[in-house]
Amino acid sequence: MPYFILCDHAGCRLPNALGTLGLSPEERRSHIAWDIGVEQLARLLALRLGASLVLQTYSRLVIDCNRPLCSAESIVVRTEFGPVPGNEGLDAAAIERRVRGVFRPYHERIEHELASREQARQPTIVVALHSFTPVFMGETRRVHAGVLYNRDPRLARPLLEALRRDPQLQIGDNEPYSVSDATDYSLVQYGELRGLPHVEVEIRQDLLSDPQGQVHWAERLATLLPEAAARFDC
Repeated sequence: MPYFILCDHAGCRLPNALGTLGLSPEERRSHIAWDIGVEQLARLLALRLGASLVLQTYSRLVIDCNRPLCSAESIVVRTEFGPVPGNEGLDAAAIERRVRGVFRPYHERIEHELASREQARQPTIVVALHSFTPVFMGETRRVHAGVLYNRDPRLARPLLEALRRDPQLQIGDNEPYSVSDATDYSLVQYGELRGLPHVEVEIRQDLLSDPQGQVHWAERLATLLPEAAARFDC
């Protein structure tokens, strides 16, 4: 099958060498550390689509695998909840250890998988899955999900239209986030720059908080992604 699913923020693990980063257990399990519910969604969707799946299970607080390494948000020193003590004052060697230990292995796995698919002349549609917190910095987010893209909307547009057919859903067009070269890595590198059809889907975390919600969204996307892909020649 052509679908290649990426989850940049699927887990909240911390390497033993980093301890707790100076954060409480609640903070380390909260939305600042990972995209809650998205790993289960991705696994269910991959099964339904017969898709390849690559998951990053280390916390984005170690290093964000969906940020360019030059980004100020690659290793955050402050989140919505306050400072991240274990990320403050890192020298070049400490940063490089995180790049070598977390960032590069994840992206090398993706690049290897894509190279193998290309060599086998296997069509590829890149789907990046994320989730977002219902309330951020005191602001309630009304959208249930968002369809994200940058310069190439050929898959995003038909998927957006398909999701918006459900009158009970509020679907954001590049909302609550948008994709850019400065703030995003995976979709730009593996979709745009390779010329592959691609889309990023963000789903509100309260809708993925239990198995029923995860199955519901997996089934919805398993139906609508092929429908959207059929609108152009993949």
